[in-house]
Amino acid sequence: MSKVSIGLRGWRFDEEEILGDDGSLKPLAQIPPEPRERIARLATLVDKPCDACWLTYGEEERQRCKQAKVVYGEPLGEVLLCNEHEPDFLYWFREEGGTDLAGDRLLQNAFHQWFADGGEAPEGYGGMEHVDTDPDDVVQPEPDPQLDDLETELAEMSDEEREALDIDLSDLDL
Repeated sequence: MSKVSIGLRGWRFDEEEILGDDGSLKPLAQIPPEPRERIARLATLVDKPCDACWLTYGEEERQRCKQAKVVYGEPLGEVLLCNEHEPDFLYWFREEGGTDLAGDRLLQNAFHQWFADGGEAPEGYGGMEHVDTDPDDVVQPEPDPQLDDLETELAEMSDEEREALDIDLSDLDL
């Protein structure tokens, strides 16, 4: 069973759990609860800015923020990062006690506090090695149409069907 990412690197899914035989995203009701929650959350995250950029520039200069490329943490407590700030998070997680919060929604707040207090990785700190090469040179794709289909699927569900999914959809405009 291979693992895949959708929209952002970081959260990995078992291909068989989330994709149909034709390679498209399964309807949410057919996806197990944990990956279903993450996929639904991704629909609200894929076009958000990097948290570290946002902490640096604020809402007033949001246009200076880079778009997030990777997500770490748990749904509703995730950290979104651009390629430039991913090593800062990895340093904090590996060297500054972030591992103590693995699996905890407080991870986001703790990283934000550390970064806002001037925390950053030492110069040259190695980040995560990803399969893609020269990602900044790759043309950015349009937003993932499967996630657009997901939002449409959620909007077309009745309130009872959405409640049966047992996931927090409060960030979506349904």
